[in-house]
Amino acid sequence: MEIIPAIDLRNGKCVRLYQGDYSQETIFSDDPVSMAQRWESAGAKRLHLVDLDGAAEGNLGNEVVIGKIASKVLIPVQIGGGIRLIETMNNLLDLGIDRMILGTVALEEPNLVKEACQQFGDKVIVSIDAKDGYVRGRGWKEEGTLKVEEVISQMDSQGVTRFVYTDIARDGTLTEPNFEEIQKFKEFTQIPVIAAGGIASIDHLKKLATLGVEGAIVGRAIYTGNIDLKEALEAIDS
Repeated sequence: MEIIPAIDLRNGKCVRLYQGDYSQETIFSDDPVSMAQRWESAGAKRLHLVDLDGAAEGNLGNEVVIGKIASKVLIPVQIGGGIRLIETMNNLLDLGIDRMILGTVALEEPNLVKEACQQFGDKVIVSIDAKDGYVRGRGWKEEGTLKVEEVISQMDSQGVTRFVYTDIARDGTLTEPNFEEIQKFKEFTQIPVIAAGGIASIDHLKKLATLGVEGAIVGRAIYTGNIDLKEALEAIDS
């Protein structure tokens, strides 16, 4: 299982939100590029960026920083937040981004997801961000109307090859992942799943590995010191 450090970008800074709430922000660094290099030095094999401004506004809000990070690290970088046009995807690839994560557009324009998958293949990931079993878009601000299994089924038919699943109620809380819902998610699809939300210990990572997820995105816990990234990587590799 791959452990993927998260770098959430807002106003050019590295931040974390609590349950996706933009009013509950903690700034961890004014220099996201250095943070990316720190996680690379600790042994990360991939980075997960989120453009929070983009997620809320519908277009990239931290493009300069994203480009700098992609150019300063040697490991692959994936990014989500505000990616709702094929043109944006092409621009991100030009910046050196390896994978692009589609969220809101998967709910609102599933045919665009199909087009993206046909054009970019496995460089496209669909993010399913859910609360109480319903999927949310637009920076998690809107109440969801579609159930998780409905979106999975729809995206399966569009040619999606990888999912990120986030339990919004656990995200940034340092409680624990929603193991039960992650297990259910995996039962709905044969497509690889990357889990996110609530990861607070190496034991949590070990349990996720036993569930068979392809990767785990770790955010707040590596910034607070609850998880030492290097130790976590070694524990999962052993």
